[in-house]
Amino acid sequence: MSSVSSSPELGAGRKKWWALGLLVLPAMLLFMMLTILFLAIPYLAADLAPSSSQTLWILDIYGFLMAGFLVLMGTVADRVGHRNLLVIGAAVFGVVSVVAALTDDPALMIVWRAVLGVAAAAQTPATLGLIFTMFTDAKERGVAIGAWAAGISAGVALGPLLSGLLLDVFSWRATFLVAVPIMALVVIGAPLLLPRHQRSEAGRLDVFSAFLLLAALLPFIYGVKSIATDGSAQVILLAIAVGVAFGAWFVIRQLRSPVPLLDVRLFGNRTVGGALGVFILSATGLGGVYLMFTQYLQLVVGLSPLKTGLAILPAALALIVVATLSPVMARKVRPGYVIATGLAVQVIGYLMLTQVGTTTGLPLIIASFIVVYPAVAPSMALTTDLVVSSAPPGKAGAAGGLSSTVNDLGISLGVAVVGSIGVARYRAEIADTLPPGLPADVDKAARDNLDGAIAGAGQLSADLSASVLRAAREAFASGFNLGAAIAAVIAAVGAILAAVALRHVPPTGSPAPAPEPDPGQGTAAAAAVAETDGSKP
Repeated sequence: MSSVSSSPELGAGRKKWWALGLLVLPAMLLFMMLTILFLAIPYLAADLAPSSSQTLWILDIYGFLMAGFLVLMGTVADRVGHRNLLVIGAAVFGVVSVVAALTDDPALMIVWRAVLGVAAAAQTPATLGLIFTMFTDAKERGVAIGAWAAGISAGVALGPLLSGLLLDVFSWRATFLVAVPIMALVVIGAPLLLPRHQRSEAGRLDVFSAFLLLAALLPFIYGVKSIATDGSAQVILLAIAVGVAFGAWFVIRQLRSPVPLLDVRLFGNRTVGGALGVFILSATGLGGVYLMFTQYLQLVVGLSPLKTGLAILPAALALIVVATLSPVMARKVRPGYVIATGLAVQVIGYLMLTQVGTTTGLPLIIASFIVVYPAVAPSMALTTDLVVSSAPPGKAGAAGGLSSTVNDLGISLGVAVVGSIGVARYRAEIADTLPPGLPADVDKAARDNLDGAIAGAGQLSADLSASVLRAAREAFASGFNLGAAIAAVIAAVGAILAAVALRHVPPTGSPAPAPEPDPGQGTAAAAAVAETDGSKP
């Protein structure tokens, strides 16, 4: 299987390093968009007045659609060319970002965030595929992939800080518009710096499997979110059952396909399955708590967006440092133990957050998050390499696809699951503590979410407003405590899984062990998947 490049000289000189910078920029931005609305959501909610369920969909539909289409877009890149797909995705992302920034309807905002997720899915495998095309030297390729991964980590970590800066000067709409100049730079710079890369053969475009994956994810998440909106038990159970049924159909289809969209047989590899399981647990616990933490700082403590972003900055910088040091530690200590230690530290941080109340001092709150946030770094930094390097020969591409998909799903699942549990606790608590005699619209808004309570309190007398705000903030703190407790349990399970399922993996500085047997041995899937997934090693 060969590649065609119109710029073979690109591999020499400084041009390819400028090209790498061009590829890291959209990768950083696309993952920044997973968290950039965490600070902006109270202001967006004040303007658009979404329900609590719509608020969660606005936040996490982007990540779900990005994950659902990621591997499919790797196959599309083989058909249309990586550079072409990158430019198309960047153009769509830039245009839709402008449309989203001008939107005043919460339902339409969900739609536009979904389209942005698909456009993000188009760009991510294209950036990786181009890196593997340009950097043929193993050492240079390692540096390039490291820079790409660091960009992603920085994007997730610094999204709220950038949001705080933008909100301090502009409005929540600027959190969408910030993507426009970067995407314009990609559209203009790609033809100048990046090679035209088109595989001589393209993989089968299994669109149906991609929609099966979405049909499994979205009803399941809808059922979970319905818990937060007092949905009927029948609707909740039916939605979850539909999601599980489509998930089973998806798995069966992948097992029967000679060239699966996602090679689920890889979960039979104990290292791959263990590492992916650990990472999704780690990210799921963090995602929901991260969202509630940023809302707590703004809506309960009363910090401005800029001060909230600055309050998060020490933890974000610590995450980047720990992410850099984790591979170094893994050379001497088994990676499973490094990851397990990080998750155990997360448990301590989450337990600290369960003690946060409406009158807790800001230093303790910030200290708790500084314990929690950097501790996710070992799983972020080590999982992808564990997954790809431990896959059987010929299946590294499929393993990389699974790793990227899990990466996108984790934070979104946390917002959906842990966030919904926090909202449900809020609604249960405030129902018993709101003062009587409130206007119907204020009562309804306050029962829905803290944003509604703050907006409604502005219409009341000083004494009544103070009572509503006190009840709402105490209910939110209770939901935050419960979410942190759930996250602590999730992280504890992840720590045990890492210590047990990955204990056989030696330090990375040790001689490489023999590869594990191929769980899908006897089929042609391995070679086919690796060749069709041009975005992965």
